[in-house]
Order: sequence, then structure tokens, then C-alpha cells
Amino acid sequence: MSFGLLILRVVVGLTIASDGTQKLFGWFGGGGPRGTAGACGQLGYRAPLAMALLAGLGETSGISFAAGFLTPLAALGIAVVMMNAIWAVHWKNGFFNSAGGIEFPLVLLSTAVAVAATGPGRYSLDRALGWDDNISGTWWGVGVFGAALLISVVTLVIGRTHTTLREQPAR
Repeated sequence: MSFGLLILRVVVGLTIASDGTQKLFGWFGGGGPRGTAGACGQLGYRAPLAMALLAGLGETSGISFAAGFLTPLAALGIAVVMMNAIWAVHWKNGFFNSAGGIEFPLVLLSTAVAVAATGPGRYSLDRALGWDDNISGTWWGVGVFGAALLISVVTLVIGRTHTTLREQPAR
């Protein structure tokens, strides 16, 4: 089980972290902070550069997730960004990734919450430091999901303008 958790953490953590480095540094063909801010602005975020930086930081927490270090906090960073992505970008496109739907971010969100609940496993820094039993379990998973949901609602409701009103033609 621990080796399986290691593989899951490393693959998911480094996948999402690479996306975060696209946002923060423009690596791997990403737009960097300015390009990501442009995308955030089109999504109606009031402070698009701040949102771009926060999204990049949330995704780069995948490095900590991969290492199994402060796993619930890393899982929270991933979960918040994925919830925002689901609601702001993918929801309108349905389920399947091929149509730009929620499929892929839902898998990443679920993985983050599941690992927070399960714990990072034997091959993790949290285990090496003796923290893993104290910062994992069902309530940690529920807490990560609940906190991510709350943060996402605040971000989407307060952090965005009412784009639907702005996009309507003038009468």
C-alpha cells in the first residue's frame, strides 16, 4: 500500500506542480504570471495577477505532496485550485476531458482529498518526521475538502466580477 501511495503522490504531485511552474515561471511553455493573469482576467477575477500567483503557488504545492511533506496542507493547495478550475472553467463543458470538462481536475481534487484522508504512507517525509499519524485520517480528508470548498466559494463569489452581466449586449 505504501509503495502505491508513493507512486500516486509523485505522479499527481509532480504533474500539478509542473502546471504551477507554467503559471509562476513560464516554464514548460506556460504563460508565466502575466499570461496566466490574462486568462484569470478573462474568467472575471477582480485581481487577475494575484489570482494567477495564488493558483501557481497552490499547484506548486504538488512538490510537497509528492514528497509527502505537510501532506494535508499540500493537498489543500491542490484541492482549492482544482475546485476553482472545475467551477470557473470546466463545469460548463460537461464531464469529459475531451470536451474540456471536469474529468481531469476532478481526479486531481479527489486524489488530493483521498491522500489527506489516507495519509502519505511509509515512504514520505511526514512519516520520517513521525507526523503522519497526527496529520492524516478521515477528518483530515473531510477538513481539506471542506476548507477547499469554502475557500473556492469565497474566491468565486467575492473574487470575481459578475461576468454574465458584463457579457450581455447593451440595450
